[in-house]
Amino acid sequence: MSKSAKVTDPLADLSVDYVEMYVEQLETAARTWVDEYAFTVVGSGDFADHRSVALRHGRITLVLTQATSDEHVASTYVTSHGDGVADIALRTADVTAAFDAAVANGARIHRPPTPHPVDGPTVTAALHGFGDVVHTLVQRAPGEGPGLPAGFSPTPRTGDDPTGVVGLLDVDHIAVCLNTGDLDPTVDYYLAALGFRCVFEEHIVVGRQAMESKVVQSPSGSVTLTLIQPDPSADPGQIDEFLKAHQGSGVQHLAFSSPDAVRSVRALTDRGVSFLTTPPAYYDLLGERIDLSGSRLDDLRATNVLADEDHGGRLFQIFTASTHLRHTLFFEVIERQGAETFGSANIKALYEAVELERTGQRGLRR
Repeated sequence: MSKSAKVTDPLADLSVDYVEMYVEQLETAARTWVDEYAFTVVGSGDFADHRSVALRHGRITLVLTQATSDEHVASTYVTSHGDGVADIALRTADVTAAFDAAVANGARIHRPPTPHPVDGPTVTAALHGFGDVVHTLVQRAPGEGPGLPAGFSPTPRTGDDPTGVVGLLDVDHIAVCLNTGDLDPTVDYYLAALGFRCVFEEHIVVGRQAMESKVVQSPSGSVTLTLIQPDPSADPGQIDEFLKAHQGSGVQHLAFSSPDAVRSVRALTDRGVSFLTTPPAYYDLLGERIDLSGSRLDDLRATNVLADEDHGGRLFQIFTASTHLRHTLFFEVIERQGAETFGSANIKALYEAVELERTGQRGLRR
């Protein structure tokens, strides 16, 4: 594609505008994000069949929505899946042009373009994504900062992270679990309909379990979906468990970027967020994979942060313990120092470490 074609492509500027989650108890969910994750309530909407709040931290905007009527889709969604991500809204300078291009390329229509002359974005539309997740297209002027969804009223800022101690920046990527056989069709859909490109793929084997993963990314590089399906030839594992508990495909986790994962984890832990613990043997082996200073290794060990590296550089990551009633949705903090992949080596390294812990062989590898 020529440089001029890229400039005129109406899908070229897609970025994450906000992520909407359908929840059973709005106040409880909002309080968790404010108290534990240092988000700020920046807006709210009270509609005929639902109530919503918008929260922000860095460039991350989360919208929480509770149905107040059985007629709203959030009611059915929560019954089927529990609390979860229902809308990954995509920002663009021209919704109508982006919508028309996507539909011409095979995108499935959820809602046609609608003007909003008063509050929020000037135009929105919506396309189907995967499972019960949709993509609202949101029109905002180029250079305009983060805004609110249509019909929301601004809220005075309280409860934020004024010192920047937690320091979350943006949505790094969104991990999606798909039913077996849906991976390639879903990849093809994003490539054809929204102009995404496939930037990474792998087959991950962990003991007798295995999974297939492909990563698709928007033309701008601002929207990254990590798509995963179980390998049916292997034993059932965590992806199968998600699909059973969630009753189908859906978002497994949101990854939030940070300039300093260790600092963010310490601050979040102080606020009450629980993270997965890492077997001590993982850090005994880590020095064999990555050249780290002794103090850096001590910081990682103390906070359970994982490390990996690829051709571009290093990354540091950690996952929260799921507090979801179905143990499906959780979150990730990730710091990139040039790395472009997603820490797949950590899956194998953790598995090896757990085996060493289980068999009492840690001392053999020191």
